[in-house]
Amino acid sequence: MISNQILQNTIDGLKNIARVDLCIFDTDGKAIASTFQETGEYEEAILSFVDSPAENQEMTGSQFFKISDEGRVEYIILAKGSGNDIYMVGKMAAFQIQSLLVAYKERFDKDNFIKNLLLDNLLLVDIYNRSKKLHIETDVRRVVYIVETSHEKDNNALETLRTLFSAKGKDFITAVDEKNIIIVKEVKEGEGYSELERIARTILDMLNTEAMSKVHVAYGTIVNDIKEVSKSYKEAKMALEVGKIFNSEKNIVAYNNLGIGRLIYQLPLPLCKMFIKEIFDGKSPDEFDEETLSTINKFFENSLNVSETSRQLYIHRNTLVYRLDKLQKSTGLDLRVFEDAITFKIALMVVKYMKYMETLDY
Repeated sequence: MISNQILQNTIDGLKNIARVDLCIFDTDGKAIASTFQETGEYEEAILSFVDSPAENQEMTGSQFFKISDEGRVEYIILAKGSGNDIYMVGKMAAFQIQSLLVAYKERFDKDNFIKNLLLDNLLLVDIYNRSKKLHIETDVRRVVYIVETSHEKDNNALETLRTLFSAKGKDFITAVDEKNIIIVKEVKEGEGYSELERIARTILDMLNTEAMSKVHVAYGTIVNDIKEVSKSYKEAKMALEVGKIFNSEKNIVAYNNLGIGRLIYQLPLPLCKMFIKEIFDGKSPDEFDEETLSTINKFFENSLNVSETSRQLYIHRNTLVYRLDKLQKSTGLDLRVFEDAITFKIALMVVKYMKYMETLDY
């Protein structure tokens, strides 16, 4: 449960203070962290000590201490030497490792609880009972962030985020799959979505610079009770997917800014195909040449303003009118008419969605 590196760092620190060599063994007698080299000679003594009822014992000129979890021995710690001073150092080392074991177990239990909470694997009564047991407040405002990394199991990104949020006792960092890191973030009273956007930007910038990891960040809406955390998680998941389809150039996507893309994402594919067929008689709106598509997109960007669009495209107004007339003849839609423009815009988004879903099938 505790990494060997953490154990090694702990006993290295203790040796620097007390000037006593220490070694931590597993219950099979194998050294997993040590401040000295010759550890193999203690294997037989460790196995004998594990089976004995004693909690600490002096053998082979050294002090041995058991470290247990709920009655089961997890580690044996050895303090090299004999006498009261060595015993005291060994006792302090055992206490330190025991405290680490409790802390890591609580962290593991909280992590496991948050994962099951996000995935809707808990009954309502279990949510509140386990929250109370783990000392997690239930009526805190929270939001869920999903950080998608470019590499699977990006430990650098995970540790960077844990450092960023470690001081926040009510924030939780976990992962439910290989590429996504989940942050369940406390939202204080008075904080709103502008603050959430700022935090998302901080996450993005920090991971890009410190962890050297390219990421996408999505977040859901603020919820007021722990039972609603899974709702914010599902919203963040949808925001991540919808952002890939309709706003692939954006690295930060908020659920409450998805607009019509959120509705299109929930449409069944047969209905999308029927819509495209009815509007364009089987022809897809993305089959137009690059010049026509760039004209359409710029026209939409400028809120159907002919003069501003022609200026930004560096073409004469009459040239733009000609292109729009040509498009009207081929599709039956006049983009200068708001209703037709809306239909065409939705059709372009539907085609994007259909193409994205097709890529998932391969």
